[in-house]
Amino acid sequence: MDKSVPPRAAAPGPRRRDRHGRGMRGPVAPPQVPLAASRAEVFADLVQDSVERLERRWPQLADIDFLVLPVPRLDGPRGAAWSDEAVPLGGTIPAQEGRPARVVVYRRPVEIRTKGREERAALVHEVVVEQVAELLGLTPETVDPRYGED
Repeated sequence: MDKSVPPRAAAPGPRRRDRHGRGMRGPVAPPQVPLAASRAEVFADLVQDSVERLERRWPQLADIDFLVLPVPRLDGPRGAAWSDEAVPLGGTIPAQEGRPARVVVYRRPVEIRTKGREERAALVHEVVVEQVAELLGLTPETVDPRYGED
């Protein structure tokens, strides 16, 4: 008598849980909930909010590109080597060869220096104001009269 066990039929579709019933059941939050946004996306939204505040007063900012990079490059913009100075929070790249001027905000250095969302939003706005002021050749107080207020 042959008592061999027939092979198991493969389960239809992908296996969602491991054999002990553990594992990811699904997303933690639906995509429209802020919890589902990555830190980089939330940070980019803070920069965009700051730019929109300034564009009401300075419409020419629509011609400037605002970028978020995780960290500054070691060789720095335009080949300037790093020194023992503090890590920059932002930078500017003037317009050249048909490219618009750019303001860059570095996400990780800003995140490290702040604790909460409000503090981070305030520092992001300060960095954006300082970089726009440098690009336009103005003082930060001229770009945003509330600059430096707590």
